[in-house]
Amino acid sequence: MHELGVVFQIKKNLEEVAADNNLKAIDKVTISLGEVSTVIPEYLTDCWKWARKKSEILVNTELVIERIPAITHCDDCGENYETVKYAKICPHCGSEHTWLIQGNEFLIKEIEVPEQDETMVG
Repeated sequence: MHELGVVFQIKKNLEEVAADNNLKAIDKVTISLGEVSTVIPEYLTDCWKWARKKSEILVNTELVIERIPAITHCDDCGENYETVKYAKICPHCGSEHTWLIQGNEFLIKEIEVPEQDETMVG
């Protein structure tokens, strides 16, 4: 389960942001997660619930996961399609000359802090 390692990286990044901005807490972190990123949202959430208890700054931080659908583009016919449903073969023309446009992302999209800390963010 690599989700635990991913959570440790998120935790480290958030603690660095908090230290750099003199924050005492972070209310919420929003993650953009691609549909084919290999990170399982349920496992990520379970690992987060455990890991956040190990940090005073993050103990009450809510994790929100926004899914990014996987979309593939066909170079032969120029159409886009749902990656998970059709995989590498274009459903419009049958071509294998396709590539993933989106859906493999894993990004920290947004960090929300308590109001009293917002004035401290530089």
